[in-house]
Amino acid sequence: MKIATVLKSVIVGVPIGITILDSVGYVARVDGISMQPALNPHQHTTDYVFLNRWSVKSYDIKRGDIISLISPKDPTQKIIKRVVGVQGDIVATISYKNHIIRVPEGHCWVEGDHTGHSMDSNNFGPVSLGLVTAKASCIVWPPSRWQFIPSFLPDSRVPLNLSSKSIL
Repeated sequence: MKIATVLKSVIVGVPIGITILDSVGYVARVDGISMQPALNPHQHTTDYVFLNRWSVKSYDIKRGDIISLISPKDPTQKIIKRVVGVQGDIVATISYKNHIIRVPEGHCWVEGDHTGHSMDSNNFGPVSLGLVTAKASCIVWPPSRWQFIPSFLPDSRVPLNLSSKSIL
């Protein structure tokens, strides 16, 4: 194979690869226990998920989605959490400075599934949708865990304005 052919393949392939990673999505390792049992359900299991960038381009984030976002506490770190509330929702917080909060426009409320073992909105408040980078669509590794990730909210975390116990 000629050097020119290899060079041409690299020159065409690299921009296409970067565009796909930047626009469509990529596979990422999930570290930690904050999303147990949905992700990393066992101490010795590490899940790898497909993070779909395309699905969050229009900021169409729904309650129950598991999303990847830039940490508001440490911009060099990406975290993965479940969306508990979207703009306008009234959320009963777990340990935030206000016990009840209305999620501001352009923001969402995110929490880890493993309550008490997660750095989430209960620590840093509502998150700007501009920090959301992708939606976790499916678990791709290990093979025994291959599955699409369902979007759901535990009954205990449904926003107050959507529950039968609405206070407003």
